[in-house]
Amino acid sequence: MATHIKTAGCGFLMGAADIVPGVSGGTVALILGVYERLVTAISQCNSSFVKLLLARQWKAAAEHIDLKFVMALGSGIAMGIAGLASLMNHLLTNQMSLTFATFTGMILASSLLVARRIANWKIQHSGMLLLGIIVALRLVTLPALQNPPDTLWYMFICGMVGITAMILPGISGAFILLLLSRYHYITESIKGILHGEISVEVLVSLGVFAVGCLTGLLSFSRVLRWLLSTHHDSTMAVLCGFMLGSLYKLWPFQKDTTPEIVKFKDKVFQNFMPDSVSGHVVGAVVLCIVGIAVVLALDAVSNRKPGKNAA
Repeated sequence: MATHIKTAGCGFLMGAADIVPGVSGGTVALILGVYERLVTAISQCNSSFVKLLLARQWKAAAEHIDLKFVMALGSGIAMGIAGLASLMNHLLTNQMSLTFATFTGMILASSLLVARRIANWKIQHSGMLLLGIIVALRLVTLPALQNPPDTLWYMFICGMVGITAMILPGISGAFILLLLSRYHYITESIKGILHGEISVEVLVSLGVFAVGCLTGLLSFSRVLRWLLSTHHDSTMAVLCGFMLGSLYKLWPFQKDTTPEIVKFKDKVFQNFMPDSVSGHVVGAVVLCIVGIAVVLALDAVSNRKPGKNAA
């Protein structure tokens, strides 16, 4: 029981990290020493596991995927996400500029960490970096992503893409959801459930999102692992470029072009450059630096963790 409680505690910290755009739950898993076991458990969801299920060998199937560990870690992650969802929703709604400034610092530091994973930079890697920046800039400025479709299939896609980023050290799944314009909706839905505001529409939407997460975890994550094992440096260069290009979405200084709309998720914002150095601008810069420091500090701790190279 003590071991399961400790594992759940690790999951809580991972969940708390996953809900913050710019902080990677994978990095926290590395720091806590559970990353390798988690990746191994995910990879065990294979044909052998299916055969055990079909043969009704429940105990063997549970041991094959390390079910006790996965359940303890998963419950902790869920509690961590639920614990911080209300706070993040409040900050994004009422202090968007300063919150985005902090997120920007975290993403800048995270992109640096991703770039450092490329041992030997070459011309082609710079080209892949530029490609990632261009693609990301194009995506985040598409009208479809400014006000994405309020449909279940889009929630499914968000779950698939978001969970894949969450298991990668250095990449924030919450950041991906922010780019897809579904971060505020998800945190708002979790906040509502915690306050007893439960509706069938929200439950179905979150259920579809969860199914998308599971699908992405079992399918696309395998493709991503293959890319990292066969084309590691090029993949990292593209990811780094994608993160840098996506910072356009997190520019701290944005004005609301749709003040008549009440719901935050339906609003449209436009970036602008401050014409003077005010206290608000200074505060945004300071928080950006704080965000950079937090991520670099987390990475420094993870680098001192025994077994990091093996993971």
